Amino acid sequence: MNLDTPAPSCCCGAVKPSEKIIPRLPPVDRRGDLMCRLSDRFRMKYTVTPGLYTIGNPTESSPVLVTANYRLSTDCLHKAMGTGDVWVLVLDTRGINVWCAAGKGTFGTAELINRIDQTALGTVVRHRTLILPQLGAPGVAAHEVRKATGFTVEYGPIRAKDIPAYIKACNRATEAMRTVTFTIRERAILTPMEFFPALRKYLWVILGCAIIMGAQPGGILFRPAIIHSLPILAIGLCAVFMGAVVVPVLLPFIPFRSFALKGGIFGAVALAPPMFHPALFFQGNRILGTAVLLFFIAVTSYVALNFTGCTPFTNISGVKKEMRFAVPVYLTACAAATILIIVYKLQEWGVL
Repeated sequence: MNLDTPAPSCCCGAVKPSEKIIPRLPPVDRRGDLMCRLSDRFRMKYTVTPGLYTIGNPTESSPVLVTANYRLSTDCLHKAMGTGDVWVLVLDTRGINVWCAAGKGTFGTAELINRIDQTALGTVVRHRTLILPQLGAPGVAAHEVRKATGFTVEYGPIRAKDIPAYIKACNRATEAMRTVTFTIRERAILTPMEFFPALRKYLWVILGCAIIMGAQPGGILFRPAIIHSLPILAIGLCAVFMGAVVVPVLLPFIPFRSFALKGGIFGAVALAPPMFHPALFFQGNRILGTAVLLFFIAVTSYVALNFTGCTPFTNISGVKKEMRFAVPVYLTACAAATILIIVYKLQEWGVL
């Protein structure tokens, strides 16, 4: 068999291993996996150098799996394959996972062709079959890859854990392997990636609230800044938690298709009752209560809208359309809240 003759992807015959020195895929980094779920800054730098790697001891007839250079993607693939013997072709997706990179074009035709050429993959394996993640299909034109490289693109299962069974079945996927799920558990796993980055931004809200509530004609007073800010900040923390955790978990059960509307409605229902409780806002000051309510409903809605990038329900055009509607509403709510806060402070100072 020469190098131009395709071999079955489930080939069982033993062949001579490649003599090229190819590194092993880095072992699973459990601490890194945890950190990338807690910090968006860490996650954006959590990458693997693009190139060709091995898992186990692959031969010239072993399958070639293609993935993104987002470290969590390669770790997931590594855990799924266990002690299997495969080649892993890692594309340069700029640290973005397969699904998102396919939408943005970095997990795409040009990069796949380029990586095949740079790694001289045709001299490493005798067959001409690549197994790509199914969710990477939108970014890759399989006929162009075949024309440029001679490699045939096949799309494996959605979940990495199903790849061993897929390979064992001679690259045949069951209906379950092709079905996208987004269960409560799967949604809940993603919520830390939304909550902690939002919480870090919330620190600026805490600072602004303390300055506003402590502002007096003679300067900023420390005691009012703390005492008067605490109930507002507690409500705000609830708003961030609801937008980043509760709304995503309850996503299918909240009315409307729009994520912004889902977050706004849930925020209004959850925040309005305690907002006007006499014990919270200076004998139930309605001006302050309304200002805070408007602002934090917008916060809940905005944080919930950010979850669109994590779901299989949306696409880029849909998100852009929703943002064209939602952003002006957020700006209006913030402007109205600012005016009400100014009125409240002027009343507090005895000006009005």
